[in-house]
Amino acid sequence: MKIDEAKKVLEAVLLCAQQPLPLDDLVRLFVDTDDLFVRQKKDAVSSSMTAQRCRQLLYDLQYDWSDRGLELVCLPDGWRFQSRSEMKPYFDRLRQEKPLRYSRATMEILAVIAYSQPVTRGDIEQIRGVAVNTQSIRTLEERGWIEVIGHREAPGRPALFATTSQFLDDLGLQSLQELPPLEELREADLLQPELDLGQKTE
Repeated sequence: MKIDEAKKVLEAVLLCAQQPLPLDDLVRLFVDTDDLFVRQKKDAVSSSMTAQRCRQLLYDLQYDWSDRGLELVCLPDGWRFQSRSEMKPYFDRLRQEKPLRYSRATMEILAVIAYSQPVTRGDIEQIRGVAVNTQSIRTLEERGWIEVIGHREAPGRPALFATTSQFLDDLGLQSLQELPPLEELREADLLQPELDLGQKTE
């Protein structure tokens, strides 16, 4: 398959995908099913080169779309097209319903988990100085932003909460290191000024 044709395939699949697609899935688009057994017998270097070529095509697509309203981005869960941030005001004009708004308590709980994870319910209450609202935890879990990743070896084995890859995807981030400084959240009145979350998780 020629390079231009391969790029068209990637472009079409990514534009129609409902969620980010991992590189392995994109490489699989170009596997010849009639020759699958032979390809599977090849060594790891050969497979790596296939992934490398596919990644280069994705970089080429990023460049092709660099001056358009959509951009191709690589997220923790894979590659996807998304609208550029400067397009947001125009999308907002089309929305019939108001975007979901969360209480400051819910946002503070999310911030504690995002910046201090993994944390238990007790940790959150200690940092915030108030009891955790169960509904806030449930709301964040239903949104797909937090999940239980284990239990602390302590009396009662309390659940440990952490953010999900969906959380990063929805915020357009590749890692927790790209979270905004806490001061920005305070200035947006999403956090109490005195709330101290310490250092951001690696």
